[in-house]
Amino acid sequence: MAALVTLVKNRYREEPSFDETLAGHPGFPRLVALKIDVQRRGVSYTDRAQAAVDPAIHQLRSPYIFGSRDGAIKPLPESLLLRDGTTILTDPTPLEQDPYIVDYLDGEFVLVDNGEVREAVELWSKPAYYGKFTSSGQPMSHIVSARPQRLNVFQSSFCYFWAEDKGCKFCDIVTHTKQQREELGVPNRLRPEDVRETVTEALKESGRFTSLCFTAGSVIKGDTLFDREVDFYVELLQAIGEIFRTKKFPSQLIGSAFNEKQLTRLYEETGLSSYTSDLEVLDEEQFNWLCPGKAKWVGYKEWRERLVRAVDIFGRGNVGTGLVSGIELARPHGFSSEKDALSATLSEAEYLAERGVTTVYIVWVPRPGSALRGQKAPSLDYFIRLAQGLQDLRVKYKLRVDFDDYRRCGNHPDSDLARLQ
Repeated sequence: MAALVTLVKNRYREEPSFDETLAGHPGFPRLVALKIDVQRRGVSYTDRAQAAVDPAIHQLRSPYIFGSRDGAIKPLPESLLLRDGTTILTDPTPLEQDPYIVDYLDGEFVLVDNGEVREAVELWSKPAYYGKFTSSGQPMSHIVSARPQRLNVFQSSFCYFWAEDKGCKFCDIVTHTKQQREELGVPNRLRPEDVRETVTEALKESGRFTSLCFTAGSVIKGDTLFDREVDFYVELLQAIGEIFRTKKFPSQLIGSAFNEKQLTRLYEETGLSSYTSDLEVLDEEQFNWLCPGKAKWVGYKEWRERLVRAVDIFGRGNVGTGLVSGIELARPHGFSSEKDALSATLSEAEYLAERGVTTVYIVWVPRPGSALRGQKAPSLDYFIRLAQGLQDLRVKYKLRVDFDDYRRCGNHPDSDLARLQ
């Protein structure tokens, strides 16, 4: 293993080591910091680790709304679990990008960095429904994907912002859609009947899944901007609602910046519990550069204020926004220093928190199908400071993070901290 690692270009070796960085944050949980670093750098599986994967019991990568760092679709493990139950959502990553290594030693999977074993990890267990088909013949794993305690429904992987060459610069949603359609036969848009059948089957695994998450690309069509997108979600949520005895069921919609009429319709006509709309970056100038479609059709300030107005409909703590943290430092127009980026982000996050909107972040992955491919994410220190800053705001303003917590989502290092406070 040590010989393998020495062949890799030391992309992150000019930075302080993991232990040196963590020493500067003595109160920050080590496993959450490790999660951040693994997400930041990605993973590569040794041949020995791949040989130990059992497709009968381990969950392999399923169709997903975004692509991986290696730009390929391979039957590799979906992701990893740390010993405290922390989920690491991470991508297979080329060795030249200096990822963590997943090896199999003495009967267990381990994370290795620079020849040193950092932690034992577990692979996700495969849901029973992954081997089944809908009545229309679609593999259920192509309809609804699973996280350890959540079901993900990616209604559509096409975003209309891309049609005008105004897709978000960090995103590869459309290029990955084409790849999945060609290589796996994944449908462009899901049929509500297929989703209902799949969720029904998944819930037979009693106690495993605690919520559902719905998302897709933006649809700008309709009498009013996003009307058609809302129509699709209402149809899907109503189909899912037939499964449940109560009007509301544990669910999160990650959609576009809907107006109050659209949000009221979603709340009143479906069982939806929470609403998220991702600003992606908390700075208007960066937003205009990185999210040109969102900037053209809605604009930063209006997108932000639509989130605030959604609180009156869904309630404090049930409205959120997500950041692709790190893009605010992307070249060539990002912030020139991590200090400035952190200050700007937390200032805007506090503006939202004061008004009842929760902010969470994911670690930016420069995907090969995106306009920002080939760049490098910020330092581990930056992500630790941002995670703690966002969690401190939630504590200060008494905001929940139920639908993005470590159990249901697992993709947000900052919300992992909520389990400790």
